[in-house]
Amino acid sequence: MLVVITQSSATARWAARPIRRGLPGWDSLTVRPLVIGPDNVPVIASEREAERDVPLAVLSAMTHGRGPRAAAILEPLAFALRTVDGESAAVFGQLIESCLGDPRAKDLWRDLMSEIRYFFNNPVAEKVREEGRVEGRVTGREEGRAEDRSEITLEILEWRGIPVPGAVRERVLTCTDLNQLKVWSQRAVHVTRAEDLFSEGRA
Repeated sequence: MLVVITQSSATARWAARPIRRGLPGWDSLTVRPLVIGPDNVPVIASEREAERDVPLAVLSAMTHGRGPRAAAILEPLAFALRTVDGESAAVFGQLIESCLGDPRAKDLWRDLMSEIRYFFNNPVAEKVREEGRVEGRVTGREEGRAEDRSEITLEILEWRGIPVPGAVRERVLTCTDLNQLKVWSQRAVHVTRAEDLFSEGRA
């Protein structure tokens, strides 16, 4: 089976045309490619949807993950990868990166992968958890995650072309509450002003 994955509707239409082989007027072989593109894959832009069907969310990122809207797809998917085993998460992560032609989308994805690497299950991580390494290492890991999340929040705003005043930047960068930073990064995908990150009326 020939499978084509593309982020272009025009390319998808072109690739879906049957490939015929044989003599003129007498086709002995017809191949109908399976084309996966933006017109037949839904946009998965919430963490709950992504967790419900991670493979479909991966396809969504591969077919819609370009331009400013990529952040709305990539950010929820990155954290939904925590719900699958480490080996699958690593494969999905590399697959998505290889399909992201937009350099800014690729940079954002790498930043997100850097943050969630702590959740990937692997023998070394399992051993560290089982042995209960020193508290300082755990604290350092949490601080690193907070720093990654705050930088991602600002990066999403900047990528969307939203000016980030110094006061907003400072508040985000100095926050160490991972849950709060998660809320802000999710709001960063939709807000029209940087200050709206802190609006309690927003989801």
